[in-house]
Amino acid sequence: MNSSSGKKKICFPLKIRYTIIFAGLTAGVILFTVLINLIFLPRYYEYARLKVIRNVYDELLAASEGPSFNDSAAGITDKLDDLSLKNNISMIILSDESEVLYVSKSGERDIDMILAGYILGQGKAPEDIRIIDETKDYSIRKISAMGNKYLEMFGKLDNTYSFLMRTPLESIEESAVYANRLYLCVGLAGIVFSSVIVFLVSNSISKPILRLSDISEKMVNLDFEARYEGNDSGEIGLLGKNINQLSESLEKSISELKTANNELKRDIEKKEKAAEEHREFISNVSHELKTPIALIQGYAEGLKEGISDDPESREYYCDVIIDEASKMNNMVRQLLNLDQLENGDEVSQLERFDISEVLVNFLATASVLAEKERIEIRNETETGVFVWGDPYKAELVISNYFSNAIHHCSEAGNGKYIRIYTEKRGKILRMCVFNTGTGIPDEAIGRIWDKFYKVDKARTREYGGSGVGLSIVKAVQSSIGRGFGVENADGGVTFWFELET
Repeated sequence: MNSSSGKKKICFPLKIRYTIIFAGLTAGVILFTVLINLIFLPRYYEYARLKVIRNVYDELLAASEGPSFNDSAAGITDKLDDLSLKNNISMIILSDESEVLYVSKSGERDIDMILAGYILGQGKAPEDIRIIDETKDYSIRKISAMGNKYLEMFGKLDNTYSFLMRTPLESIEESAVYANRLYLCVGLAGIVFSSVIVFLVSNSISKPILRLSDISEKMVNLDFEARYEGNDSGEIGLLGKNINQLSESLEKSISELKTANNELKRDIEKKEKAAEEHREFISNVSHELKTPIALIQGYAEGLKEGISDDPESREYYCDVIIDEASKMNNMVRQLLNLDQLENGDEVSQLERFDISEVLVNFLATASVLAEKERIEIRNETETGVFVWGDPYKAELVISNYFSNAIHHCSEAGNGKYIRIYTEKRGKILRMCVFNTGTGIPDEAIGRIWDKFYKVDKARTREYGGSGVGLSIVKAVQSSIGRGFGVENADGGVTFWFELET
């Protein structure tokens, strides 16, 4: 799996993007609002003032129909003052005899002269006039006079009273400009302040996200040690908790997969090893049986064809056949024993027995072989040495060690002998079988326990060895879980095995 060469650099972190987006949206809203104010606020204000003038006209019309409209004591003047002040309207009303019935307190200068000029068709005309609405009773228009803009209504009330109402429009346009400037300044300050807040909030959000990103990157590299430790109870906390659970599940699954993979590898290796051992076993058995079978066949055919009528020759032929058949029988028996031991077909019945007694009984019959080869046997074991084990298998190990020592024993400085002794190591008893002679090469020490392995094949063939004896020792000791081994000693070789006392 490819691992990350380093921490990936984020060009635009989440907190920066959120801050830029928020600042951009806020600035857009502010600019849009300013644009709306510049375009539509004067129009809306004009519409609102027009509606106010119409409402004031309706109230004037209703008041003019009353019997006390021109009676100053009837309170009409106070009502008109309220209308004028409340709606920022300059107002003048003339009777049909050109008598001033009412002039607003905040009325425009010379408004009476302006009304008289409209009635008589005299006076200075406005610089710009735009008729907004006109009926038989009144006219509503937007005018520009002396650099000022007004919305005015001129006409008659009940065809009796002349009136003029005027409200300035210039102030709202100027106010809109000032309001937009203030709005921009406040908006810019708000953008800066809110951007800082958004940056801090985004930073608090992006930190756990970056932490989760680091954890996920480690998970990609199969590192499941990191855990999210945030206290957030929201979505990010839930995500962190789920990532922790995912990490644990992946770690467990990968561990199980690796374990299964290792088991599979071991099984494959065991099968390959078993197949190789099987091929080697067939080859070795074939090789070991080929010579005695050829000898038996050759001598049997010689006897059948009567090659020699000499009784001694026939007896020699028969002895060869019997000897070779005995070797074959011995090898087959050893192979069967080894197969049972390696496959675990035999259950070891552990009991407490006297190993020195087993050794004495064995030497009573095996010493004949040593005498034949003129080998001295030195039994240095104590009597009454009790151990836990299988007496039959213990004797089998002693037999194979003794047989191996007989066949490899040769003259040394102190003669030709086999020495058997024991060493006590805590609760373990080590029994050693030493024979004088040539040591085992270092490269062969680890292989002598393999089936059919022979250090000196010519000599093994000479005494009829099969190369299975030490394999039986290995199988016996492995079946009871005890040690065994070989060491090159001064003047010879020592084979040993262990039992529990």
